[in-house]
Amino acid sequence: MLTIWGRRNSFNVQKVMWLAGELGIAHERIDAGGPFGGLDAPEFIARNPHGRVPVIDDDGIVVWESHAILRYLAARYGAGTFWAEGAAGRAAADQWIEWAQTALLPNFLNGIFWSYYRTPEAMRNTNAIERAIAQCAEHVLLLDRQLAGQPYICGEKITLADIPAGTVLFRYYGLDIARPYAPHVEAWYARLRDRPAYAAHVMVPFDDLKGRLAF
Repeated sequence: MLTIWGRRNSFNVQKVMWLAGELGIAHERIDAGGPFGGLDAPEFIARNPHGRVPVIDDDGIVVWESHAILRYLAARYGAGTFWAEGAAGRAAADQWIEWAQTALLPNFLNGIFWSYYRTPEAMRNTNAIERAIAQCAEHVLLLDRQLAGQPYICGEKITLADIPAGTVLFRYYGLDIARPYAPHVEAWYARLRDRPAYAAHVMVPFDDLKGRLAF
């Protein structure tokens, strides 16, 4: 049995839960982090010395960091689907995972979601938020160009490339912010919403996070 530690509305946990759902892996999720605490407990630190979620235990194999977990699950359970055959196919998805990690996710999560949505209005840096929204629009338009003429980031089928960036969309389209015209991204988002695992694990209400910098 795969065990996953992390709260349901954690962005990084959602990536892992989405893939587990796509792969049909039997699993148990244990609430940890946020209002559930437990991240500084000795038994949790023994699994992840950084004291963060998500963490998995797959029959004794412990993995932490969301993208490392995605690669592990895909390699073990998704051969021929989420784990491409051959180095070239894996690299095609991997470069988008790395782009999401170094460009899209820091910009959206730190620059917009934390600075705008999770920060009380009186404490917001409006100029910084506006810059982050404009930068995020550039990232979205880059994705829009990539998705022109194909349903998923790497082509005709969903891959690991779609998960880090795709998980952003539910929150991105749920915020009252300016967004560019990006029809291919919007069509991609519609396809993701039709996937049961995405609907179950990513489309999770996040209202309890509004204006809340800490639990």
